[in-house]
Amino acid sequence: MTKAEIVEVVHRSSDLSKDEAGEVTELVFEMIRQGLERGENVKLPGFGNFLVREKVARVGRNPKTGEEIEISARKVVSFKPRCARKAVSETAASWQISCRVQDPMPHVT
Repeated sequence: MTKAEIVEVVHRSSDLSKDEAGEVTELVFEMIRQGLERGENVKLPGFGNFLVREKVARVGRNPKTGEEIEISARKVVSFKPRCARKAVSETAASWQISCRVQDPMPHVT
């Protein structure tokens, strides 16, 4: 989903014009961005959490030359979706994250 699609949904589901819906959507994104820049976590109940994490400086390696390089300390943003906390089930081929618990092997009665 793109920002334009979000604006369209806000426009259709409210009494706002398309321009007003765009302004509201942009304002929400700007508030999230500013909070993260201040180092605050942003929690959106029912959707997920944007978390600011600090990574320590470490030594890395240039994969092309093998040369050791210093990777500086930095802050990174991660997102934890709300539904991923509810269930993680292992399938034969891979890990699957779903919002509802689904039994991969239904019980036969």
